[in-house]
Amino acid sequence: MLEVKFYDNVDDELLKFAVIVAKYKGKWVFCKHKNRDTFEVAGGHREKNEKIIETAERELFEETGAIEYDLSPICVYSVTGKNRVNDSGEETFGMLYYADIKSLNNLPESEMEKVYLFEKLPADLTYPLIQPLLIKRVKEQVINNNVT
Repeated sequence: MLEVKFYDNVDDELLKFAVIVAKYKGKWVFCKHKNRDTFEVAGGHREKNEKIIETAERELFEETGAIEYDLSPICVYSVTGKNRVNDSGEETFGMLYYADIKSLNNLPESEMEKVYLFEKLPADLTYPLIQPLLIKRVKEQVINNNVT
C-alpha cells in the first residue's frame, strides 16, 4: 500500500525528486518511456549538488523538450511504500511543480520515447496510485491560487 502526503516544506536535503505537472497550449503534457506502455508526467531524481529547482528544469527539458516555460512550486510531497523507484518502502520526499510550457523543442535523446498532449488525463498511468493525487493537488493550486 502506498501513502502520499503533502507538506508546505521540509529540509532541503530530504528532497530527492522533482515532479512537474505541465500544460502546453491548454493540454496536459505526458511522456511515454521507451520501455513502458503507460504515461507519466516529467520528473526524476535530484543529482548531487543540484538545487531542486535545477532538477525540475533539467527533467522538464530532458523529458519533454520544453525550452520556454513558467515554472511554479506547488508543494512538497512524500510517498511511503515500495514502488518502481523506492525498493525500501521508506518515506521519500519530492518537490511538486507546475509548468506552463510556452515552447517545445525536439525531444532530446533520453529514456523517453515521445511526448503526448491530452485534453483529459490518460487512463494508463505509470504510477496510478501516485500521479492522480499529484495532478489533483496541482489542479487545486492552479485554480485556487491562479498559478500560471
